[in-house]
Amino acid sequence: MKNHSLITTLKSLTGNPRGCVYTEPLFGIPFNLYAPYVSIYMLALGLSDKQIGLIVSISWSFQVVLALLSGVVTDKLGRRRTTLIFDILAWSVPALISAIAQNFWYFLAAGIINSVWQITRNSWTCLLVEDADQSQLVDIYTWIHIANQLVGFVAPLTGLLIAIFTLVPTVRGLYIFAAIMFTVKAVVTYLMTQETGQGKVRMHETRHQSIMNVLREYSGVLQELLRAPQTLYTAGIMLIISISNVITGNFWGIIVTERLHIPAQNLAIFPFVRSAVMLFFFFMVMPRFNKMHFKLPLVVGFLGFIVSQVLLITAPDRSYIFLIVSVFMEACCFATIYPLTDQMVALTIDPKERARILSILYVGIILITSPFGWIAGNLSGLDKSLPFILNIALFGVGAMLAYLAGNAAQKRLAISTTTP
Repeated sequence: MKNHSLITTLKSLTGNPRGCVYTEPLFGIPFNLYAPYVSIYMLALGLSDKQIGLIVSISWSFQVVLALLSGVVTDKLGRRRTTLIFDILAWSVPALISAIAQNFWYFLAAGIINSVWQITRNSWTCLLVEDADQSQLVDIYTWIHIANQLVGFVAPLTGLLIAIFTLVPTVRGLYIFAAIMFTVKAVVTYLMTQETGQGKVRMHETRHQSIMNVLREYSGVLQELLRAPQTLYTAGIMLIISISNVITGNFWGIIVTERLHIPAQNLAIFPFVRSAVMLFFFFMVMPRFNKMHFKLPLVVGFLGFIVSQVLLITAPDRSYIFLIVSVFMEACCFATIYPLTDQMVALTIDPKERARILSILYVGIILITSPFGWIAGNLSGLDKSLPFILNIALFGVGAMLAYLAGNAAQKRLAISTTTP
């Protein structure tokens, strides 16, 4: 194991990749401790399915503006400083509001403030990849996802706490713990990193420019983006993932507890299974996929996601076996699709315009994604299975996009190898 490619990469990380990867558990563990319980926490405080969906859609609409500004802010303040400021604002503050929430308005305020994560999403991505060894990108992103799955092994503690203290007090405590850890993570990341080379260039270039002047330059960047089909395919896959995350993140807990009647304190079983499967997959399977072209793993991954959703919506009442198999399939597909998609994003974007291209991509993704919280909320109100039937359709489109992106990449490779 000590010669495993992932272990070798982790030990060899230096600079900004080291600072970003090593601190990620400080975010992943607290976030994933409370994340499976957010929707049922809201229900326990009196919110309806439609209100939960409305909060999601409103927060996503705010993210449109913030994603548009993310490139400008990241270029003017620098990758490192932007990440520090907006990590605390986007995660620590909403966690504290959610910890004391009493009704719909608290959660709406938390959702709107959390929307600024679109800014730190851009700056943190630039901080991570701009000075990184490109050959290490899949392994770097794999470690990011591993860090976010470590919580699965302590998730049963959450179930035990819920059994002792009930749902609402436990989740309130988890939010307070998360706010502290999010703040620590932001500060430590800042101390372990330096401004990137491209970040220094963009800070100098935009130093005397107003925000509006920088935004006006986006039209040229957009034209370049529209002439890059490989980036558009990647954007389509990112969109599928974004919408499915909204649906699964907000309504999986609802279908499991209300339709399948799994007790809330037992939900911790499934993050444990998911984490165990994903860690095995990351270490034993993904190194083999890294040597393959991305087309086949991505297509198979999306088809596997479809199977996981079918198992979820056809599971009998209180069927732990069906749910565990569904989670198993989902974990395998997640471990396949996410690192490869992250690598595609890093490799298909012009490094000189990374912040602004990411900004444009995020705006487009948010504009299309934002109604789906409301749509899924209404679907869930009609039938708890309907949001996941929508997921099945989305994953089918994802498989087609992965196939087309793979074909396009293979054609480009063939042309480049035959051109003198």
